[in-house]
Amino acid sequence: MYDPRYPVCMHVYGALIGDRMDCIFASLDQCQAAAMGLPATCLINPYYAPSFAPRSVRPYR
Repeated sequence: MYDPRYPVCMHVYGALIGDRMDCIFASLDQCQAAAMGLPATCLINPYYAPSFAPRSVRPYR
Protein backbone atom coordinates (compact mmCIF):
# COMPACT_ATOMS: atom_id res chain seq x y z
CA MET A 1 0.00 0.00 0.00
CA TYR A 2 1.28 3.45 -0.84
CA ASP A 3 1.43 5.74 2.20
CA PRO A 4 0.81 9.33 1.08
CA ARG A 5 2.83 10.70 4.02
CA TYR A 6 6.21 9.63 2.57
CA PRO A 7 7.75 10.64 -0.78
CA VAL A 8 9.77 7.45 -1.39
CA CYS A 9 8.76 3.77 -1.44
CA MET A 10 10.72 0.55 -1.54
CA HIS A 11 9.23 -2.28 -3.58
CA VAL A 12 10.47 -5.51 -2.00
CA TYR A 13 9.99 -8.72 -3.96
CA GLY A 14 11.07 -12.34 -3.78
CA ALA A 15 9.80 -15.80 -2.93
CA LEU A 16 11.41 -15.84 0.52
CA ILE A 17 10.35 -12.42 1.76
CA GLY A 18 7.19 -11.82 -0.23
CA ASP A 19 6.09 -8.94 -2.40
CA ARG A 20 5.32 -5.66 -0.66
CA MET A 21 5.53 -1.90 -0.95
CA ASP A 22 7.10 -0.06 2.00
CA CYS A 23 6.43 3.68 1.79
CA ILE A 24 8.32 4.85 4.86
CA PHE A 25 11.27 6.80 3.45
CA ALA A 26 12.00 10.52 3.34
CA SER A 27 14.63 10.29 0.58
CA LEU A 28 15.94 8.01 -2.16
CA ASP A 29 19.29 7.80 -0.35
CA GLN A 30 17.58 6.58 2.81
CA CYS A 31 15.64 3.97 0.85
CA GLN A 32 18.67 2.78 -1.09
CA ALA A 33 20.63 2.30 2.13
CA ALA A 34 17.80 0.17 3.55
CA ALA A 35 17.44 -1.79 0.30
CA MET A 36 21.12 -2.76 0.12
CA GLY A 37 21.40 -6.53 -0.15
CA LEU A 38 17.66 -7.04 -0.62
CA PRO A 39 15.74 -7.85 -3.79
CA ALA A 40 14.20 -4.37 -3.80
CA THR A 41 13.79 -1.21 -5.85
CA CYS A 42 13.32 2.34 -4.58
CA LEU A 43 10.84 4.60 -6.34
CA ILE A 44 9.09 7.93 -6.00
CA ASN A 45 5.69 7.56 -4.34
CA PRO A 46 3.09 8.63 -6.94
CA TYR A 47 0.54 9.20 -4.15
CA TYR A 48 2.74 11.40 -1.96
CA ALA A 49 0.72 14.31 -0.58
CA PRO A 50 2.93 16.71 1.36
CA SER A 51 1.23 18.36 4.27
CA PHE A 52 1.54 22.09 4.15
CA ALA A 53 1.47 23.99 7.39
CA PRO A 54 -1.04 26.79 7.11
CA ARG A 55 0.57 30.20 6.92
CA SER A 56 -0.43 32.76 9.44
CA VAL A 57 -3.23 34.77 7.98
CA ARG A 58 -2.88 38.51 8.09
CA PRO A 59 -5.97 40.67 7.95
CA TYR A 60 -6.37 42.42 4.62
CA ARG A 61 -5.87 46.18 4.76
